[in-house]
Amino acid sequence: MGSLPFTVSDLQTSVSGVRSNPTLLCTPLMGTTVEQMLTEMRKAKEIGADIVEIRLDCLRNFSPAQDLQILIKQSPLPTLVTYRPIWEGGQYEGDENKRQDALRLAMELGASYIDVELEVAHEFNNSIYGKKPQNFKVIVSSHNFHNTPSTEAIGNLVARIQASGADIVKIATTALDITDVARVLQVTVHSQVPTIAIVMGERGLISRLLSPKFGGYLTYGALEAGAISAPGQPTAKDLLDLYNFRLVKPDTKVYGIIGKPVGHSKSPLLFNAAFKKVGLNAVYVHLLVDDVEKFFNTYSAPDFISGCSCTIPHKEVAIKCMDTIDPIARKIGAINNIVRKPDGKLTAFNTDYIGAIEAIEDGLRESNGSSPAVGSPLAGKLFVVLGAGGAGKSLAYGAKEKGARVVVANRTFERAKDLADKVGGQALTLAEIENFHPEEGMILANTTSVGMKPKINDTPIPKHALKHYSLVFDAIYTPKDTRLLREAKESGKIIVYGTEMLIRQGFEQYKNFTGLPAPEELFRELMSKHA
Repeated sequence: MGSLPFTVSDLQTSVSGVRSNPTLLCTPLMGTTVEQMLTEMRKAKEIGADIVEIRLDCLRNFSPAQDLQILIKQSPLPTLVTYRPIWEGGQYEGDENKRQDALRLAMELGASYIDVELEVAHEFNNSIYGKKPQNFKVIVSSHNFHNTPSTEAIGNLVARIQASGADIVKIATTALDITDVARVLQVTVHSQVPTIAIVMGERGLISRLLSPKFGGYLTYGALEAGAISAPGQPTAKDLLDLYNFRLVKPDTKVYGIIGKPVGHSKSPLLFNAAFKKVGLNAVYVHLLVDDVEKFFNTYSAPDFISGCSCTIPHKEVAIKCMDTIDPIARKIGAINNIVRKPDGKLTAFNTDYIGAIEAIEDGLRESNGSSPAVGSPLAGKLFVVLGAGGAGKSLAYGAKEKGARVVVANRTFERAKDLADKVGGQALTLAEIENFHPEEGMILANTTSVGMKPKINDTPIPKHALKHYSLVFDAIYTPKDTRLLREAKESGKIIVYGTEMLIRQGFEQYKNFTGLPAPEELFRELMSKHA
């Protein structure tokens, strides 16, 4: 079954929905000894978790009467006790009656919650009927490690869990595509009982990050990246510090970066810090997207997704999903910034070229000691672009727009010629660049990967050839100081780092998303600290 579009009306239910109290953050304890678990509990409290989940099936030698007493009574946080059997993805392989006895004992000793599997929930809930302490709650859970069923099947599953006597419903499915999350969120939003809805795997990450937006009862955050209790689980620290989990509310706007892969992107760090500092009710998340068209068709509500950055491999294919495209972005044939207007229409920009060109212009202006004069310092200059890929196109069109004369050099001459023809420029092969100097004071912009990690001793142009240029820009930012830029500096040339393009295109995206100028100092500070 296809995913239904995720609409505004789905969200409004969550705003007026059952739970008004904030979503809790639960940290699973995976220690193999009671001592380890006690240490983990203290850590969880320090990080800022609300609840700890005691995973009894992780303990090597478990003596229920003795260990539960210590773990529950000494926990600095409320406890959720889980004793997951192997048939539901856990580690316990022993006798079922003994397992349920341990859960009943946990209840008697003061656990706040226990998690019991749907398969045995009826019999378990009958066994504790009339014996439940006042604030004690039973979570009845169902885990699907294969896929995410249809909306109808999820709805039926939730009804079965409710009927088993659950105080809190928990469903965990597996995302094969990011659009699977919409079906689960749709059911959560309309649920009349407190619900924990998790979509496992990296493609399901937003089900965890955005659970406060959709009224989820709790979400799980690991103590450490290596100690996750389910696929795709973020750390508690990232939930709180990177994704501003405590600030996410039903009316929070969602932005993100779509790509494949996408987990390495530092954009959430920049944007979430900026949103927090300025007090904007917005969050920026990683979105691992396989099919762009399916993604935009499924998530079509204006506050979900309000806008996104777009990275490899979607910069070209996303164009066909847009309603309007900035004219230069259309010429470049690549977009990296998408904004959803209040009417739901998608508008796309290419901020890569703006970031790079502005950085180069500022470099020239500073060296001339001139104030930002009328017109661009690039006007009339010979602008040599190395590489004819996405970044090469951005710089070639950007330079032409500013009145420069463009030369494109590429490993294969055909690609260079194709781009040069489009910008009314000249084409060369990379091999010809060494002896190319029709005039002095040219501008050089490298967009090839020559000199990028790990091959940091490579350079696209020999040092002696740099004397004919006045400014050298390198789009590479790993490392920041490429061999090309080091040699240009030694030759007394103005240099512009790739990090400048990265950071300035971010300023531009922020402005497009929010209508406000970017907090430039903060962006720069974070980039130098983390990039």
